[in-house]
Amino acid sequence: MLYKSNQDLPLDIRIRLSEASQELYRAAFNSAIDWYGEAAKAHKVAASAVKMQSAMERHALV
Repeated sequence: MLYKSNQDLPLDIRIRLSEASQELYRAAFNSAIDWYGEAAKAHKVAASAVKMQSAMERHALV
């Protein structure tokens, strides 16, 4: 199942993440679901992508 828009994302993702992070999560999830074919794995990949982006942004501010 691909997420066509951020409104299609699970509620906890929409509440917890900024709009930009939702875009990243959705893109990473959609790519991972195509690659792995498994939703649980795709959610882990997407969460990891958001976490990595957040860490990179914090590092750039230093």
